[in-house]
Formats: sequence, structure tokens, C-alpha cells
Amino acid sequence: MQQEIFSALKKISFLSNLPDETLITLASKAKSAKFPKQATIITEGDETSSLYIVLSGKVRVYGSDDKSKEVTLLIQEAGTHFGELALLSDEPRSATVETLEKTVCGIISKSDFLNWLTQHPEVAIALLGVLSDKIRYLTEKVKQMALSNVYERTIKVLYEMAKKEGDIYIIHNRPTQQELATMVGASREMINKIMHELTKGSYIAIQDKTLRIERSLPTSW
Repeated sequence: MQQEIFSALKKISFLSNLPDETLITLASKAKSAKFPKQATIITEGDETSSLYIVLSGKVRVYGSDDKSKEVTLLIQEAGTHFGELALLSDEPRSATVETLEKTVCGIISKSDFLNWLTQHPEVAIALLGVLSDKIRYLTEKVKQMALSNVYERTIKVLYEMAKKEGDIYIIHNRPTQQELATMVGASREMINKIMHELTKGSYIAIQDKTLRIERSLPTSW
């Protein structure tokens, strides 16, 4: 398991350039945890402060209001991480994280991470860059929610999730319509209507868990 955690740490941008022995030291401080599907790993408002590395599975990061209306901020898969904001702050968790399928995480406590960081202060500058990028992304997400209509938000999310392969874009592990609805901030019925029209117009093709964007999606609908 430590080798698996080490390999995952190598994929994290602010850690990837460190010597292997430095990352091995950090990996040795991690503990692994298994979570079933639809398990809550972090709850918004929690006072917890660990860093989580997704070793396998998929999680959804979302925010909610006092009326339980949810907006998905991120979908994260193996090789990604979450919880880094709490490493440099004493503020409560800013979002909830739940599993979308069986998931295994490596968990590094804040105290262990900060003790390790004092030995490798150069990492702090890179970490601040990552946090800055995340803030910019979330700021853009809020702007998009406020200024774009549902269709515009939907196609933006599809392009963000897709990878270009030749002349087309492919989402290999496509979200369900309900997952897409929470990412966009719309009803599942509205997403169903948009996806039906895009399929009918041969803009997208869906097979099992794969979604193919076979030609440029219309900018308006």
C-alpha cells in the first residue's frame, strides 16, 4: 500500500518534482482507508484537517445551502487529492466529499504533513500555487453559474471532462444525468432534455459509460 501511495503522490503537481526518498518519507506517514459507494468522507463545516489522496474509485466534491440544494464543484478520480486547503488553515471544511463508487484513499494528517513540510519548505511555494489555481477555478465556476444559462454550463462541463482523441472528444467515465445536473446546478429533467437533443442531432453518442462528442457542440440552444 505504501508503494501505491508513493505512486499517487508522484502524480500530485506540487510534489511531483521532489526526490523519491523525500516522497517515500511522506508516504510512510499515510494511512489507507476504504469507503463504500455513497459514503461521506468529509462533511462541510467539519473541523477535520487531513489531506486525502484518491488511490482508486471516484468522489464528488459539493457545496450545499440550508435548504439542502447541492452544487457539485468537482468530480475526482484516482490520482487526485482533496483536503489540501485545511493543511494551511484552521477553518472548517468548505465542502462535502462523498464517494460515487467504492473508493480507497491514502490519508495524511495535518500534523504529520506540517512536520514533513518543515523539512522541505520548498514545497510550500508550490502548494500555494495549487491553492491559487483552485481558487481561480472555483471563482470561474461561481461566475459561470451566475452568468451562463443551463445549456451553456452543460456543454462547458462536458468539454472540461472530455479528453481529445483524434478529431473527437471522449469522456470515458461519463457522469450520470443526476451527477451532471448537480455539477451544472440544474434539474435532472433539464439535463435529460439537453442530452436527448444533442444525441438526436448526432452531436454526441453515448454507449455504456462512454460519451463521445463527435462534432462541435452548438454554442447556444
